[in-house]
Amino acid sequence: MAAASWYHRDISRVVAEELLAKAGRDGCFLVRDSESVSGAYALCLLFQRHVHTYRILPDDEGLLSVQTIQGIQAKCFRTLPDLIGAYQQPNNGLVTPLLYPVHRPRQAADEDSDGEDGRGGGHMASAVTAGGAGTGTWLGAPIAGRTHISQQLHQRLQEQVHSSPASDFMGFMAEYLNHHLQLDLEALRHGHPQLRHLSTALVTACRALHRQIDFTLAGLETLARVFDPPASPCSPAREQVSPSRAAAAPSCLQLLLNKISTVNHLLSSLEKKVLKSLQETVSRHNLALPSEVAAAPPTTKPLAVQSFEVKVGKLQRAALMVDVELGTVAITKRGSGTPEETIPQDKILQLIKYQSMQSKVRLVYDREPQRNLSRDFVFPNARKREAFCQLLQLMKIQHSNLDEPDLISVYVGTWNMGSTPPPRSLASWLTSRGLGRTQDETTACIPHDIYVIGTQENSLGDREWVEFLRASLKTLMAIDYRVVALQCLWSIKIVVLVKPEHERRISHVHTSSVKTGIANTLGNKGAVGVSFLFNGTSFGFINCHLASGSEKTHRRNQNYSDILRSLVLGDKRLSAFDLTLRFTHLFWFGDLNYRLDMDVQDILAHVTKKEFEALLAVDQLNLEREKNKVFLRFSEGDISFPPTYRYERGSRDSYMWQKFKPTGMRINVPSWCDRILWKSHPETHVVCNSYGCTDDIVTSDHSPVFATFEVGVTSQFVPKKAPGSVPEPLACIEWESIEVIVKTTSRSKCYIEFHSYCLEEAQRSGENSSQSSDIPGFLKLGWSAKNLPVLNPILPDLEYLGDQHLLLSIKGVESCESFGECCIAMRSMIGSMAQQFETFLFHRGEETGSIRGWMKVCVPKDRHSTRERLYDWISFEEEDAEPAADAPPCPKPPLQQLRYPSWALPRRKPQPWGDAELSPAVLCRSRPRSLPEPAAGYTNPAYFIFEGVP
Repeated sequence: MAAASWYHRDISRVVAEELLAKAGRDGCFLVRDSESVSGAYALCLLFQRHVHTYRILPDDEGLLSVQTIQGIQAKCFRTLPDLIGAYQQPNNGLVTPLLYPVHRPRQAADEDSDGEDGRGGGHMASAVTAGGAGTGTWLGAPIAGRTHISQQLHQRLQEQVHSSPASDFMGFMAEYLNHHLQLDLEALRHGHPQLRHLSTALVTACRALHRQIDFTLAGLETLARVFDPPASPCSPAREQVSPSRAAAAPSCLQLLLNKISTVNHLLSSLEKKVLKSLQETVSRHNLALPSEVAAAPPTTKPLAVQSFEVKVGKLQRAALMVDVELGTVAITKRGSGTPEETIPQDKILQLIKYQSMQSKVRLVYDREPQRNLSRDFVFPNARKREAFCQLLQLMKIQHSNLDEPDLISVYVGTWNMGSTPPPRSLASWLTSRGLGRTQDETTACIPHDIYVIGTQENSLGDREWVEFLRASLKTLMAIDYRVVALQCLWSIKIVVLVKPEHERRISHVHTSSVKTGIANTLGNKGAVGVSFLFNGTSFGFINCHLASGSEKTHRRNQNYSDILRSLVLGDKRLSAFDLTLRFTHLFWFGDLNYRLDMDVQDILAHVTKKEFEALLAVDQLNLEREKNKVFLRFSEGDISFPPTYRYERGSRDSYMWQKFKPTGMRINVPSWCDRILWKSHPETHVVCNSYGCTDDIVTSDHSPVFATFEVGVTSQFVPKKAPGSVPEPLACIEWESIEVIVKTTSRSKCYIEFHSYCLEEAQRSGENSSQSSDIPGFLKLGWSAKNLPVLNPILPDLEYLGDQHLLLSIKGVESCESFGECCIAMRSMIGSMAQQFETFLFHRGEETGSIRGWMKVCVPKDRHSTRERLYDWISFEEEDAEPAADAPPCPKPPLQQLRYPSWALPRRKPQPWGDAELSPAVLCRSRPRSLPEPAAGYTNPAYFIFEGVP
């Protein structure tokens, strides 16, 4: 039975088109899984440089048929190979017969070069088989029967590996089933039942077990002798298993069985022996066992008054005393015993952070009726300023009269534990102290609302690990955190904990996992994820462990794509959208395993001098992000801490970059393997307050990494105006036009699908009214107002609509598959005049095009009331910029010609917005970016979407 090489499983539309373009001949074809219908297929056919996609759908009886042009009767087939064979003939309704199959690229064995993954190297690939059409490779025996046996055993292995941590062993077994099972079957057919290849595989797989059992056996025997009764001089010595006896054993497997039997006997008798010995000791010495006294649970302590030394003006010094519990800020001049001024929290109107001077802040407060006063303070460093701002934020939250929070704090931690138990205390990790951008001591012990802990190579049991984390937080914060979710994949774990008062605000919890180990069937590498709603805000958290090895960059990128495609999280109605667009806030972290492309001695020299910028320039993750290979439009905090891998265990003084293996010495260069990134919907509030690693947790060769975030959230909105008997006026979302450029060789007509939580159900547009392909490989589409629907949100209130987002998907009329998706914030679109929007299109982790247009969100006049969010009173200003009471109106920029993405045009120096000037709204108030953008290339978001047209 031969595998059908034209079947490419679940590759994306973009990849399929690229493979056909490389083939370049009319009649080239391949089959992939459909993205729009589960269990269906997509037949992709190249003709006259355009790719035509046909859906292959199963009916109720499982028969397959191709959706072709009208007037051609659909033919049904029992198998996919039968269907493909029939359509290789002309006049079957396709633009051309299927002439040249495009074969599936052969993937190299996934062998981990660092020794962390399974070493089997076998690639377990599922394939559609051409029923009986090919020539088998197994000798003599019936082909179908042997393949059936192999597939059955293969399937059983895949069913078992999801819960097994024995990644190495499973790797050897996968290799055996893939490559050697047929040889044992052939030998068995000729009367040789020894199964020589299975025995070889087992001996190889159990090689490490020999060493472990020898080590364990020696320890158990030593412990048993401690509790043995004193032996008389004439007592015979107890027989022991020795290495010399081991060498005389008839076979390696028999020797292993003998050792296991000895360990079994010792373990079963040891507990009884120890118990008996201790009971005799207690009885002999008349000892009384102390009774355990339960420790009183810690009580929540009020936050102490915090003092900050600041400069006021050029020379004057003062102290700012922040009393969170009382809700006041007191200003005391140096040398004075009494405060010069005490400001209640309800009088503080605005806090302005200067970007040009990271230690400076402006406090705007209400001093007298009709008069506001502002004062500037300069702190010793940026960390002290951030601590002061966080305390004032906490003060505002504690003294607000809101029933539901506007702002929460989220802690994210990741740690590869190196298969070693953790130390007794995780205090530095859980309080964000150590190296990098860390929490100030005045705010380190302020409890966060949500803790998300991701670990890799975690050898602890699930329940044991969760209780250890809860106990650690209870000791540090005096709060009994509640478990929202725990998801595990072998030794990869994610735990989400929340404050007790937030438990009722959490809903729609989903968990999922994806294996990316050997052939994507083993869970030693992969990802675990959790998603939920916090009131009206959706959160997603993904913890992953990607392929290791300096040369495995492409494999890591593929791991990322597999996780992005296969992880099932969030609202099921949004399952067709790119995973990164399904959540208001998505956090992705873990041991990403990207390395530094630099000689190890040069790396060590830069680390010693703390020259991290030179190292970040050769960081594989940064380089791949610049190429738009992974983590498109994600953010990451500034890295100001040394590489977190590969340290010598027991110390953080040196890196253990040499690793000796049977195949020779392996070099593992120090690298930032452990990372935390995030991506949020546009015009939402998220600020990274810390990003660093610990320097005192040394049990693993990785240092734990932490990041803390200030995140804006929305509540379940309740209209202030009760519905009456008279029909209420509706808000509406109106479109003037939409223009799209997508990367495709298809010429399919398209429609737009609109999704939002503010809509009762998804809406769709008509077909595009204009279409052109000026540049090969790109399709330009246009919709006028008459082809676009007017959308009516379920609530008309301005306060509600300002928090909503629209998700748009560009879909082909014939295939119903997406060409790209995007997210549009409604806040800046509210008004009587249409506003311009433009953004990128994404699909399955790839940037697939651009979209722009004009729209407006009309709100009834009596529903314009709104309120300031708790996070709105902190803003960012440049030096010398005075806070403006009202932002200047934003003039409507002239409509420019839609421009192609820069990867469609020759490379030239970019202009951020072509010939248009930057909108005053951008100049008025902006939030600092968390990561500098690449300097050149189409991946630079400074290009935004479109390059200028000459």
